[in-house]
Amino acid sequence: MKLNYKKTLFVGFAFFLICAFWQAYDNIVPMMLVNKFGLNQTFSGIIMSLDNIIALFMLPLFGALSDKTNTKFGRRTPYIVLGTIVAVLSFFCLTFADNAQLAKMGDINSESFYSELFEQNASITNAEYSSIYNKEAPETYGVKDYASNIVVGKNFDDLSEDEKKEVKNWYTSINSDYFKDKKSPETHYAYTGGVYHALLASDDGTFYYEENGNKVVAEKTSVKNAYTNLITPARSNYAWQKTAESPIQLILFGLLLLLTLFAMATFRSPAVALMPDVTVKPLRSQGNAIINLMGTAGGMIVLALGIVFGTGKTYNQMMSYTPFIGAVCGLMIVGLLLFIWKVREPLWVKEMSDDAVKYGVEEKEEKEEEGGKLTKGERVSLILILASVALWFIAYNAVTSKYSLYATNVLHKDYNTTLLIAQGAAIISYIPVGALARKIGRKRSILIGVAMLTAAFFGAAFMNSNSPMIVLNILFALAGIGWATINVNSFPMVVELAHSGNVGKFTGYYYTASMAAQIVTPILSGFIMDMVGSMSPLFYYSTIFAALAILTMAFVRHGDSKPEAKKSVLEELDVGD
Repeated sequence: MKLNYKKTLFVGFAFFLICAFWQAYDNIVPMMLVNKFGLNQTFSGIIMSLDNIIALFMLPLFGALSDKTNTKFGRRTPYIVLGTIVAVLSFFCLTFADNAQLAKMGDINSESFYSELFEQNASITNAEYSSIYNKEAPETYGVKDYASNIVVGKNFDDLSEDEKKEVKNWYTSINSDYFKDKKSPETHYAYTGGVYHALLASDDGTFYYEENGNKVVAEKTSVKNAYTNLITPARSNYAWQKTAESPIQLILFGLLLLLTLFAMATFRSPAVALMPDVTVKPLRSQGNAIINLMGTAGGMIVLALGIVFGTGKTYNQMMSYTPFIGAVCGLMIVGLLLFIWKVREPLWVKEMSDDAVKYGVEEKEEKEEEGGKLTKGERVSLILILASVALWFIAYNAVTSKYSLYATNVLHKDYNTTLLIAQGAAIISYIPVGALARKIGRKRSILIGVAMLTAAFFGAAFMNSNSPMIVLNILFALAGIGWATINVNSFPMVVELAHSGNVGKFTGYYYTASMAAQIVTPILSGFIMDMVGSMSPLFYYSTIFAALAILTMAFVRHGDSKPEAKKSVLEELDVGD
């Protein structure tokens, strides 16, 4: 009995296109909502949680519907084909609503546009203010006062006419200079000792200001980016003003987004169920490993496309995403065409059934064992495991749903690169993680994984735009390894407590806990960021919830085991869906 790798690979193209979509969705949709429509972090978080709300109800529904479907193309294939086509069309059309909103804002690269922003004097959050560590700085500034304090050190109304002209010229030049030269001194300022300083750039790349005729080098931690602290929030306010004046584009965007999410929800369960449909039971672990590899490949290709199209560049926040999403949709169509071309579901299901009889492993309906109820201790452990699942998903999903915005506006780094490193580190770590679990057990392995995730998030909280890229890459690699360690072992711990007839029920417990967390966390993290007035709490938030998961997991007393050695290296990649 041997797995047909080629057959499983083609079945995996369904999961490939699913993961390609979600990678693009998680990275790009938050950028659209905040930058183009001017939504705050709370409302964008609510929208970003819709997919999990829909999935909570629709995944079981369409999984059950596909069980009862009977067509000449099979049970699962019609859902995969139709769902993908609708999702691709609606996802691509989403960019037209985004472009319409962008057109409504006018020529954002013109000097006149930023002159208008300047004259509006919108109130924006002061990047130096913090309700935790710096309440002395003003909480908000009008754009004029913010800019004039940086350039001249006084509020705008206190300036002479020449000084006012100088400040306006500085503000309106930020955008154009930023595009021409990322190291342009006009794009940076420093805040030291409660005083603002416009900066100049040295040949060695350091920034300085002149004080009493002396050259003072600005400390890296004090250097701020004027583009993201003055231009971006003022432009977001302007975007919201345009949205409020005429919400037609946002309504259209929302309707297309809902259609896309519903379409994606119709075929995820059928796509996941197809592999066991065509794979004899003893080989499903290897088959699931192939499926996971295909899904990871889809996500990583999308991240690579993001680097090519520059979606993670700070100066591309207001770009049209039509070419990028068009490329992603093209990738999904290629995956679907390969699936249609090669997968013969009815024939392969029959072959699986014949193999099951041939090798004596035919499927049997199993009834729940008498007396199979959990003991009090097992119930407590199950609750603690599910609480841990919810907590680490709250921590992790907050980062995945907000990181593209955070990396662009706070770190000024390309989020595609760091996410690629995290995924690559996760893949590489699956084999040693499996070996570790066999040696010390799943619970201890999970505790190590959550500790790594906590440490990575805590370290990332102290990163800024001047931090070395290599440090950020190391932290994200650590997060990837930690997340892999958790995923390999957490789901098996839940079903370890199940009995032969109720594995499905315990699987439902696991996904209910994880999805509920992913519904809550984009909203809660967004609300906290809006309350503080910046995105700076993101990694502190995730650190706290990851640390709480360590606490709940430490008290688990049941469900642990040392997994059996895998029959092949490939099976180490079987981490669940």
